[in-house]
Order: sequence, then structure tokens, then C-alpha cells
Amino acid sequence: MARKTSLGRELTKGVLRDNPLLILLLGLCPALAVTTSAINGLGMGVASTFVLVMSNLIVSLLRNVIPDKVRIPAYITIISSLVTMVQFVMQGYVPALNQALGIFIPLITVNCIILGRAEAFANRNTPLASVLDGLGMGIGFTVALFLIGATREILGNGSIFGYFLPFVGEGHMLKPIMIFAMPPGGFAVFGLLIAITQRLNNKFYARQPLGTMDRAHFPGSISARTDAAMHGVEQRFPEGASAAQVPGAVPETLKKDGKPIKEKDQQ
Repeated sequence: MARKTSLGRELTKGVLRDNPLLILLLGLCPALAVTTSAINGLGMGVASTFVLVMSNLIVSLLRNVIPDKVRIPAYITIISSLVTMVQFVMQGYVPALNQALGIFIPLITVNCIILGRAEAFANRNTPLASVLDGLGMGIGFTVALFLIGATREILGNGSIFGYFLPFVGEGHMLKPIMIFAMPPGGFAVFGLLIAITQRLNNKFYARQPLGTMDRAHFPGSISARTDAAMHGVEQRFPEGASAAQVPGAVPETLKKDGKPIKEKDQQ
């Protein structure tokens, strides 16, 4: 069960908690350069995810074979080979998307997300965990790119995936805001998504105090509630008084070895 939980955490951590783009702020160059439309963001995200998953898998399989002194050049060689495969496939099947993304497809080779996960995670973990880590990080990166591209396309061009929205444009109440199709609009959308992601992170992943505390697990906690939980009976104290003011309410002092101090030791 613990292993399943750990593997599930590796898969999901990149979506929100450790999102590579919106939390770790990696891969900013393609995030701001190619996300002028939803299809561009989605295409770049899928291509990066494939390279990320496959490079993590290969690096994990070869982690005991690649010498430490040449591991970074070896990683770059592996990643560049995968990027070349992706570019050939895109040229053959989606030439318009390949032309729109341009130089940023070859630049996946030096993307900090891919090289960073190979060095920080795949080099130290099993192939399965590395694949899940790459897939989770890739999904988080793809979702972030898609949201940026879709928001900029809707606000800047009044369309989504190239289809114009019926309520935006000439003759309608809403009109495109051209600045969102330009670099300043990209920074604005990017900053807004960072703020939203941080707020969600604080809501779902921030440490929350326990609803109840007891002396068995928190010996330093002293209050009417913890005393009642400790003794099994409800104790009432004068208003404004703490359990420390009641004789016998404070737990026995412990020695360094964890054994209670006996009365003769205290004398």
C-alpha cells in the first residue's frame, strides 16, 4: 500500500504541487514564446512529455552504467536523440504545427525540466517511478501551456483551436484584446496563473493543525481539552487558568533515555 501511495504521489505531484512551470518556474522560454494559441501550447506540451517520459526511462535503466563524469553529456545525447525523433514525426504528420513551433522543438533538448528530472530523479530511482515522475511532470507542463495558450487565444483573438467564438468579434459586445496576443499579454496571463496555482497549493497542500491533540503524541500540549483526553474525564478549570496551574496536570519529566524520573531521583 505504501509503495502504491508513493507511486501515485510521483504521478500527481507535477500537476499542481510541484508544477514545473507554475511552481518551479522551469521551461519559461517556450511557455511565453509559443503559447499564442491553445493548439501551440498543447503541441509543445505533448512533445515535451514524450521526451520527458522516455528520457527518464532510459536514464533510469542506464543509471548504473553511465559514468558519473560524463553523465550530463550522456543525458543530453539521449534527450537530443528523442527530440530528433519527435521533430521528424511532427514534420511528417503535423507540418503546420511543426512550422508554428519552429526552433522551440529542437530547443526541447536543453529544456531545464527534462535535464533536471533526469539528473535529480531518474538517476536515483527505478524505471517505473521515473516513468511516472516524467508523466506527471509532463502532464503538469502540458496543462499549464494549454491554459496559457487558450487564455491568450480567447482574449487576444476571440477564438479557440482556430474556431472563432460566436459572441466575440465585430458586431458583438465583446471584442478581442490584442495585447493578449503579444508578449506583454503572455506575461500577464502567466503571472495570473502563477497566483492561482499558489493559492490552490496553499489550500490543498499547506500543513493543517490537527483537530485534537493528546499528551501521548504531543507531551508539551497543556490545555483543558488535552487534560480531559489524557485522563479520560472532563476537567473544568477557572476561566483564564491553564492546566499547568492544576497540581499533577503536567506530565512527568523524562530523562534523556526516555524513562520517567523517579521520586528519589528528583530528591
